[in-house]
Order: sequence, then C-alpha cells, then structure tokens
Amino acid sequence: MAVWLEIIVRTLVAVVVLFGLTKLLGKRQISQLSLFEYITGITIGDLAATVSIDVNSDWYLGMIAMAVWASISLGIEFIQIKSKKGRNFIDGSSTVLIQNGKILEDNLKKEKLTNEELLEQLRKKNVFKAAEVEFALIEPDGEINVLLKKEYQPITPSHLGIKVAPEPEPQAVILDGEIMDEPLATLGFNRQWLNTELQKLGVTLDNVYLGQVDGYGQFYVDLYDDLLQVPEPQEKPYLLAQLKKCEADLEMFALSIKDPIGKKMYGDCSTQMIQIINQVKPILSQ
Repeated sequence: MAVWLEIIVRTLVAVVVLFGLTKLLGKRQISQLSLFEYITGITIGDLAATVSIDVNSDWYLGMIAMAVWASISLGIEFIQIKSKKGRNFIDGSSTVLIQNGKILEDNLKKEKLTNEELLEQLRKKNVFKAAEVEFALIEPDGEINVLLKKEYQPITPSHLGIKVAPEPEPQAVILDGEIMDEPLATLGFNRQWLNTELQKLGVTLDNVYLGQVDGYGQFYVDLYDDLLQVPEPQEKPYLLAQLKKCEADLEMFALSIKDPIGKKMYGDCSTQMIQIINQVKPILSQ
C-alpha cells in the first residue's frame, strides 16, 4: 500500500475510534473537566495523531494505548460517582473565598489566587464591590460563585409577593425560510395562522431566518435582511391597556352612580379587576 494511502486509512480509523471514545467518555464542557480528564483528552488526541502519521509503527498499538487511557478515565469516573472521598481526592472540593462579607486571605493563598484575580472574577459576575458580597466560593472546576448581600440582590416578583405563571417553552416554527410543522402543531396553530402573522408583519417567508412563537401565541421573526426593521407585536400591550381602561371605567361608575347597591357592585368589580391586572401584568409586560 502506498504511504499516502496508508496515512489516509490510518487517519480515518483514528478519527472513528477517537469519536467513539469521546462519546463513551461523555460530553462535559471544557470548563467542567477535572485535571486528569483534561490530561486524558490531550493524551488521547496526541495518540490519535501519532497513529495517523507514524507509518513505521503498528497502528493497533496506538489503538490499544487509546483504549487503555479511555478505560482508566472511565474507571476514575466510576470511583467519583461511587465514593465522595474519591471524588474529593480526584476533583478537590469547593473553597470559601468570602464569608459574611470578609475576604479569607488564607484560602486565597491556598487556591493560588491574588486579590486582583478575585476582583476580576467578581466583575465577571457583575459585582464591582467586594463589600456587596455575602458569600463566595471557588468550585473544583475553577468557577467562582457569588451570593450577594440581601440589600444588593435584584428584586424578583417573589420579593413583591407576586405570583408569576410558568413561562411556556417557545417553539421555532420557521428555520432558514422553512416552516416547521411539528412545533407549529404543538402550539395548536397551522400554516394558515402563520401566513396571516407574516402578512401582519409585512414580511415574506423566504426572508425569515428564524421565526419563534412563545407559549402565549406571540410571533417573533429575525430576517435575513438586517436592514429591515420588524415591528414588535402589540397584542400584549394592547390587552393590558384595555384591561386598565376597563378598571378605570368601573371605578368611574362606582364614583358617579348614586345607588348604594350599584356603587358597591362597581367598586367590587373594580377591585377584582385590579387584582386580575396585577396577576397578568408580569406576562403582558414582557
């Protein structure tokens, strides 16, 4: 066999084996890899490259070496799953860097972090003042997680006592100018509805790069032509405005009517309408 042809065959075999071993070892992200997993990935990749071009050695020896490295990695993963002590020994454990708002200098030295590096990591979490941090720790993968003090945490609907309905999953109904019938049917719509929505926006199907429908039936598009401005859907703001108008009308009736029974009825309806508006406002304001 010619050398160039042998290299092609070796490379194809190495790619297939490497792909299989990668699928076998899992699909953790680079930032989630332990030190040994990182070393294993580099070594297996180097072995695959060697098998491809080293025509003077037997190719199967490189395959055996790759399989041994993959087996060791699988064995270590099994130990990590079954034993917390083994997991702590191999991956390490989290280290507290800030506790009760106080930076722990000894732990910084232990993790070989400088105060500048700590501040840099805090800025990546949108924290620019260390005094705002209640608790921070560095995970085994090197990621720093931060808990802000109560007074610096963002306000959420739960802080205001507002119950928010679960957000239904949006569906992509147009991809690369092609209608996706399955997600469209999942939302309970059809092509006729979709074509009507496109006509409302004044765009054609072949100019739509991405079209999505959220769980409330709002249709959004991204066009191939970035210079075209697509108007935002106005159904939600319009509905919210109508509800507020109804509440204002009920309140006006309650103030203007003289009959005590009617005044009470309109007043109660106005109160109920305010409660309804408060419940749906987080959804209709999105």
